[in-house]
Amino acid sequence: MNAGAARRPDRGSVRDTTPPNLSDALVLVSCVGQKLAGPAPARLLYRSAWFVKVRMLVESRSADWCILSALYGVVAPDASIAPYDKTLNTANQAERRIWADDVHRQLAPYLKGRRHVVIFAGKRYREFLEPALRQDGYEVDVPMANLRIGEQLAWLVART
Repeated sequence: MNAGAARRPDRGSVRDTTPPNLSDALVLVSCVGQKLAGPAPARLLYRSAWFVKVRMLVESRSADWCILSALYGVVAPDASIAPYDKTLNTANQAERRIWADDVHRQLAPYLKGRRHVVIFAGKRYREFLEPALRQDGYEVDVPMANLRIGEQLAWLVART
């Protein structure tokens, strides 16, 4: 194989169709910018193709899941919330750290009796939360950590 054809070591394989093990995990899914215009159950409020595909994957496996909201923190999928315009992608490091600390505390009741967390979220949503969960002894998987958005969508399509 020539150097130009070598697969980048930091990228996952989109062709690998093994679904992530969600059966015993708490799955965390980040919020997205595209939302309905009015209040709705959180699982339906977020409208991007990415979010809908992640939701379909998680729900098709009957996994327990929560949404990581930049405004509300941890949100149960059926909790009714109003749309908002806030993202961690534009927050500074101190704001993201405070958010992660708050989310870490909010997750406590959802994590009782679990050892495994699967995160579908970008780096800014994971950067302080993931190490805190690992420090608590949780096994943390981030299946699409190194994939670009198009690769993530292909990864999701291959698994739903």
